[in-house]
Parts: sequence; structure tokens; C-alpha cells
Amino acid sequence: MMGDNLNALTVVFTEFYYWVTIVIMFLIHVGFCLYEVGVSRRRNHLKTLMKNTMAIPLVTVTFYFFGWWIYFAFPNGPGITGGMTAAPWATPWSPLMATHLSGPTPDGGIDAAAAGLWHRLNGVFWGAFLLFSITTASIISGAIIERVRSGAFWLVAVLIGSVMWILDASWGWHPLGWMVKVLGYHDAYASGVVHAIAGGAALAFLIVLGPRLGKFRPDGTPRNILPHNTWMVAIGLLLIYTGFWGFYAACNIPIISPTTIAGQISGATWTATNIYLAPTTLSAITFNFLMSLSGGMMAGYLFSKGDPFWTFSAGLCGIIGASAGNDLYHPIQAMLIGAIVPTIAYKLHNYVERRFKIDDAVGAVAVHGYGGFLGVVIAGIMLWGTPSSPYEGFAVITPWGNLIGAVIMVALGFIPAFILAKILESAGLLRVPAKVELEGLDFDTDQAYEAAFRDITTAERAMVKS
Repeated sequence: MMGDNLNALTVVFTEFYYWVTIVIMFLIHVGFCLYEVGVSRRRNHLKTLMKNTMAIPLVTVTFYFFGWWIYFAFPNGPGITGGMTAAPWATPWSPLMATHLSGPTPDGGIDAAAAGLWHRLNGVFWGAFLLFSITTASIISGAIIERVRSGAFWLVAVLIGSVMWILDASWGWHPLGWMVKVLGYHDAYASGVVHAIAGGAALAFLIVLGPRLGKFRPDGTPRNILPHNTWMVAIGLLLIYTGFWGFYAACNIPIISPTTIAGQISGATWTATNIYLAPTTLSAITFNFLMSLSGGMMAGYLFSKGDPFWTFSAGLCGIIGASAGNDLYHPIQAMLIGAIVPTIAYKLHNYVERRFKIDDAVGAVAVHGYGGFLGVVIAGIMLWGTPSSPYEGFAVITPWGNLIGAVIMVALGFIPAFILAKILESAGLLRVPAKVELEGLDFDTDQAYEAAFRDITTAERAMVKS
């Protein structure tokens, strides 16, 4: 069903390639857990850990039921270039969303050859996009630690991770997405598609949630609440860097025949492509990933005067800032963009914190939101006039196309997250009570506090309480 031996080998290689990227990307979430626990104070460790960890199964299940279908169903956008697209291989009841290597050809116009291909690749494609989804949700988690109810975060994680981000991916990260076709939107490694939308959602939640108790002095100046464990933060961010190798590789298609791309690529050479099916190589992203990371870390070390937290965070922001165009940038361009973006994001973070009293515990809005937005806008300027796609008739990359696209990405995160946060706030389900926040989320009721001392002697209990 997969054709000749070369095609069969290509399919098997592609299946294994994406499976490996999923394994590597899972390290991003190991890193997020270490990172957030390292930033949080001791009395909040367990709730911080479980709040972020439980996003993994919740987003996984919801992404299976409807997230994957959204990606294929809405590339035409809200009636801009056509109607909803049928995607029978992405519905949860389809035999192609199950563990069959063969079986009946599904309804919906899929022939036997296509069914055989989807049987081999659907699960690993779904898994790679799922890891993007969980990453998008986890970005929000760190910003709101130490005062948010776990259930409130889980709701926004599902909303953004399984609905809104995959909708923006369908619009601007699908080879036939309307933003690519009409705006010439280019965001090869998801500066906007993952990071700007997550940053927008985190900012919306923070506006409604409010700062941690004690974050701001009576005169309004912010206190610097230092990470509890800088080593955990550093190791966590290093693991996120490592996981990002899988993230970048999963944004590529490892090998594809030109005829598969509707004959739009001239010549007979099989090639790797980016998410838009335009030729690229792993060498290109290796150069540019490392150069943008290095630019960010060096800039972060300078502007933070050697502070480990912001040095490592700036490295991540450097990658994110260059990601939109890292399939096409020269390595020196990637390095310079990787240095400039986190410098601007850091200054914006400090300004917004002082001016608007926004308490972003891990700088997620700065690193992902500001960094992702700037990365998309800069790509539109640097790549001006470059084809956005190998398909004929698609718009070229322009500053205004990418600027409009970046605004759309932020809005798709900010608006629904703000509405959800307001609803939760009105129901008393957004923020923990002040007493719980002061005593610590790990001991969030008097009963839990007493249970911790139930089995010790009266003398020991008196000593602990004193």
C-alpha cells in the first residue's frame, strides 16, 4: 500500500524520525517541571509540580478528541479562502486514529494507498503536534505560579493547548493555511504559532489574577522574589534547550518527493522541507539554533550582569526570537536577532512589571510572548519578498503580513484566556484565598495542615509550631 521500496523506506524512516522528535520534545516538560519548582518557594513545590504535570494527560486526551481534527478542518480560516475541510483521518472514531497497520479504507474519499500512509504516520504526526500543544499550555503555567487554583490553570491549558493554538496552527502553520496564502505569513519554527499565543494567554491571565502577595511594596515598586533553587532552574532550562532540538526537527519533514508537493518544486531531488513544504535542511537549523541560542545567552549575561536566571532565560528567548525565520537566516543574522530580541523583551518585562503591576513569576510573557511577537515581526522585515510557500499564487513574505499575523497570534491567546479568567474570577475559582497563599499551597486547608502532624507526639507538635 505504500508503493515501491523507496517510498516504503521513506515512510518507515519518516515514522521513526517523528517518533524520535516526540521523545526528545518530552524533555521540554521535564525541564518545565524542574524550572517551575526551582522558581517557586518551598511551601508551594508540590502544587507547582502537580499543576504543571497534570496538564500533560489533560491536553493529551482533549487533543485526541478534537485538537488534531481542528488542525486539518480550518486552514481556510473564517470563510476567507473557503469552507471547512473534511479530515476523516483526524476524527477520534476513525480507524486511522487507532492501532491498525491496515484495515478497511475509511469513508471520506481516502483511497487504500492514502489509508496505508496514514496508518503508519498519523500517530507520530499527532504525537509531535501534541507535544507542541503541551508546550504551549506549560508556558502559561510558570507565569501564574504560587497563587492560581490548579483547576483554573487546567481549564486554560485545555483551551489554549487543544483549541486555540491548534486553530492558529491551522491558519498560519499549515502548508495551505489562509494566513500563508493571503498574508505571506512565515513562522517556520513557531515564534508566533506557539510562543506568542502562549505569551498572550499568560498576560491575560496575569492581568485578572493579580500579583503574588508581597510582590509590590506599598509605594508600588516591585520586590525581586528570587528563585528557591537556582540549580533546578538552570538544569530545567538546559533540558528545555535540549528538548527544543526535537521541537525544531519536528517542524520539518525529513524527506519528501517533489511530486508529493503537487509538482510545485522543480527538479527530481528528494528533499527535507519546513512546515510549509519549502526545501530546507537539518544543517540549516543546526547552524541557526546554536547561533541564536548563543546570541541570547551572551546578551542575557551582559544585560543581567551575570544573573543565572536571566542569562538562561535570554538564551531561550534568543531561540524563540529567531525561530520564525531560522530556516532562511544566515547564522550571523540568527545570532544578532537572538541577542537583540531578549534584550528588548527584558526591558519590556521590567517596564510592564513596574508600570502595570504585572507579576510574571518566570518571565514567560517576556521570553515567549514578547520574544515570539518580535521574532515574527523581524522575520517579515528580514525575509521581505521571499516566497512564503512553494505553491503558486501564494503571497510573498512582507513586514505587514507578518505583523498582522503576529497580532492575530497574540489575540488568539489573549482574548479567550482573558474571558475565561474573568468567568473563573467571578465564580471564585481563579485564585486561592490569601490565607492559603501565605501559608503555602501545599497546605491549603487547616485539615491538610493538621494531617501533616497527626502521627507525631504532642511535644513534637508543640516544638514544630513554636
